[in-house]
Amino acid sequence: MNIFDILGPVMVGPSSSHTAGAARIGSMARTLLGEEPAEAKLHLYGSFAESGPGHGTDRALVAGLLGMKPDDLRIPNAFAEAEKAGLAYSFDVIDLRDAHPNTVVIDVTGRSGKTLQLQAASVGGGRIRVDAINGVEVNFTGEYNTLIIQNQDENGVVAAVTTILNQLRINVANMSLCRSKRGGKALMVIETDQHIKPHQVQFMADLEGILAVTYYDKEVEDDVSGFDESNL
Repeated sequence: MNIFDILGPVMVGPSSSHTAGAARIGSMARTLLGEEPAEAKLHLYGSFAESGPGHGTDRALVAGLLGMKPDDLRIPNAFAEAEKAGLAYSFDVIDLRDAHPNTVVIDVTGRSGKTLQLQAASVGGGRIRVDAINGVEVNFTGEYNTLIIQNQDENGVVAAVTTILNQLRINVANMSLCRSKRGGKALMVIETDQHIKPHQVQFMADLEGILAVTYYDKEVEDDVSGFDESNL
């Protein structure tokens, strides 16, 4: 157990799960989108839907989409800040199967028209877990820099990506692989200890057999950053 587990995150309250975690989810959606969001539809599930407004979950999600961190004093005024920034947003309730009770599905559209769908949960203490991107199941927390790579299930594709990471002296902290069927589309989620530069991500995106790459850069998560070759 570390000091974070005892004290919790530095945040604007009242709830680490419903407020701090929600802000981080919104920020994650902004970062993975890779540009300023123009419109967001937020679909709340479980306790996010039932008690979220009373805990400021709705404001925290919008604040995260605007790039605010959980300790930003503007969070209670996030709706007014969204109006200033030209961010349109709406909330409704969604029914999900086997989802964490603090879950939201965000459909967000950027200034250029780029779209992203993110399903994520606030799992306690301000921590989050991303469960799906554009309908593709994933599992990562945002505690590491993360590559999300969609590829053809062909011999050598995974080896090519890991070889490049080795040559760049980037250490893999966690890695998961899944595929729909043999020879079909596959997905790699690679969490790394080191930052990956945009041109390095681009190089991997150009590899044969790679269909799409999304990069979550933990080190600049409150900036508009990352690379998204195409929507997963």
